[in-house]
Amino acid sequence: MVAGAWLDNFHTWPWMWVAPGGALLSAVAAHLFLQMRHSAAAFAASVLVQAGTILTGGFALFPFLLPSSTFPNQSLTVWDASSSAKTLLLMLAGVVVFLPVIVGYTTWVFGCSRAASRSKRCTT
Repeated sequence: MVAGAWLDNFHTWPWMWVAPGGALLSAVAAHLFLQMRHSAAAFAASVLVQAGTILTGGFALFPFLLPSSTFPNQSLTVWDASSSAKTLLLMLAGVVVFLPVIVGYTTWVFGCSRAASRSKRCTT
């Protein structure tokens, strides 16, 4: 890694300029939509501002997650941070099993909270 290399990805792959450009255009659009009192469009534009900003940082850093300024060869990259295929498969199995349980429980709790706020009894 050399000084000023953070923008090298943008020169190598010019399509990446869509992220910072989109963030800037979305910020202007959000301001204009607020002036016109289109709150839903302003919210959508502000979401695009956040997405463009995060993508800009990711594109500038890629493939580094944590670049080291003192020892560049010890920087953490995407490939150093990933898990093995076996670990990822185990995590997928856990998500397949537990995510529906969590979503179901959360839905039930919100239903009980709604019933309690309306002075109704929550059924189990």
